[in-house]
Formats: sequence, structure tokens, C-alpha cells
Amino acid sequence: MTTMAQQTPPAAATAATAATAATAATATTTATAAAGRSEVRRHELAAFLRSRRERITPEQVGLPRGARRRTPGLRREEVAHLSAVGVTWYTWLEQSRDIHVSVQVLDALARTLMLDPSERAHLFQLAGAADPTPASSCAGVTDAVRELLDQLDPLPACVQNSRYDILAYNRTYAHLLCDLDAIPPEDRNCMVLIHTHPQWRESVVHLEESMRLMAAKLRASMAGHLSEPAWKMLVKRLQTESPEFRENWERYEVVVGRSKVKEFRNPHVGLLTVTHTDLWLSPEQGARMVTYAPQNAQTRERLEKLYAYARSAAAARGAVAAGVTR
Repeated sequence: MTTMAQQTPPAAATAATAATAATAATATTTATAAAGRSEVRRHELAAFLRSRRERITPEQVGLPRGARRRTPGLRREEVAHLSAVGVTWYTWLEQSRDIHVSVQVLDALARTLMLDPSERAHLFQLAGAADPTPASSCAGVTDAVRELLDQLDPLPACVQNSRYDILAYNRTYAHLLCDLDAIPPEDRNCMVLIHTHPQWRESVVHLEESMRLMAAKLRASMAGHLSEPAWKMLVKRLQTESPEFRENWERYEVVVGRSKVKEFRNPHVGLLTVTHTDLWLSPEQGARMVTYAPQNAQTRERLEKLYAYARSAAAARGAVAAGVTR
């Protein structure tokens, strides 16, 4: 026989049932709202991709226009091919299908569609993903470090991480190998530039040796970052864009950092012979200050001339920017 103590009062049972129903209803409402927001974001992403695809001409990406082209801008299959993704998959993306988009694919699409930094940030936000490429400024580079970089002029100096992202630099370094200020922040990476940027490559005297050494150093550094999207994305991009990198990467060579004498052909002042030294700022994150000290009096004099050129170039750029904002 069930005692009175074992019986659940009818009122309590009713209250418990109501609470359970309310919780379920709240969860359902929350899930519905989240699904609604996701759908809206997918539609916005699809519209954004279409608009950017339609503004890129075939000539801008090295494709023939053809006599029977009716599509404004690029075709879907052209974007898919240039981004190394499936045509069906990209079509689904523009149709607002509920599919997962990796950061590697988003990066490839951003490059194919020639998105500027604001558009790139918008793309990743719509996709609900974090952009793993370096931003135009890095929170890890303090004001004190930036001041030190400036004080080192006319010696070229920059701050890099172990992935070769250039996080900050002084005026002389900005014109050491190319006009670095003209490079989009997400492309300011020494591995990318030495394998894909014509002026940077022309400036490195011992190009083949440098590319092989840098690939070996990158592989050694990547051992602690094998699952991180930014590292995988960098390697995939280099493998896609550079046969030289693919060859060196497949050697599986590893080298730790070391100082060495380097030679650069600068278009403004001529040959520069410098000693490369790494000053570690945050060993656990791979952040280091890269400095180039002159090997001889001629190089020191030429670095001073390069610094003067860099100052005048910065002043001219500032004057142009001020005129545009007026």
C-alpha cells in the first residue's frame, strides 16, 4: 500500500508538469529564433557573394571575356574554379543552403573576389567565422614595441610571428623589399611575398636558398600548430600558388632560427648587405623583432638614404590621404 508520504500532491504534480512544458517551450522558441537568424545570415551571405561576383570582370582575373557572355562579372563556375572549390558547393552557397564553410574556403573566396579589408571582415562575419589572418594591427604589439621600431630607423626592423606574418614595421623596412604599405594587411606575410610578389622576389639576392630555408623554418615552427586553421590555410595557399614552395615543402626539412648575413637589391639605393638578427619578444607565441644591421659603411649610408626616401614617401601618401578626406 502506498502511504500518504509517498503520494505526490496533485497540485505539485501539476506545477512540475507546467514547469517542464514551459522549459521545453522556451528551448523550442530559442532554437527557432537561432534558426531564423542563421537563415537570415545565409541569405545575406548569398546576396553579398553574388554582388561581389558580378562586379569582377573576367579580364581582372586573367580570363577571356568571350563573345557570348551574358552574365555580368564572373560566372559561378569561374569563381569556384579560381577558389579551388566545387561548382555545386559554391552554387549551394549562393542559394543560401545550410552548409558549413571553412575559413580556408572563405579566404580563397575573399581573394578571388578581390575583397578589401572591410569586405573581407564582413564576409567572415556573415559566415560566422573568425578570420585567422593577421589584422592591420596586432594587440600583441605594444606602443613601447612600436616606439622601439621607430627608434631603430634607419635600420630596417619589423615584428613577425613564427608564421612569418608581419605585424608591425618601421619606415625603412616598409621600403626594403617592396612598398609594404601598398600590400593588404592580410597579405603581409614573408612566405607569401617571397613566393608570389615580383618586386619582393627581385629584391632577394639569394632567392632559391632563402625560399628553401624559410620553408624548413616554417615546417619546424608548424609542429606546435598543426591543427590551427591559420597555419593550414597559409600552407594550402602557398602550395596552390607556388611550385617552388611545393617542392621545398615536400623535402620535409626542418631548421631552427639563426642569424645570417643577407643581401638585398633595393630599387631606390642599390645593393644592401646586412646582418639578420631575431630578438624574441614572446617565445611561446613566436613573436620576434627582426632587425637588419649594416655589414659595411656603404650599406649604412644607403640605409640612411632609404630612410630619407621612406619619410618623403610617407609624407606624400599622407598629403594625398588628407586631400581625399577634405
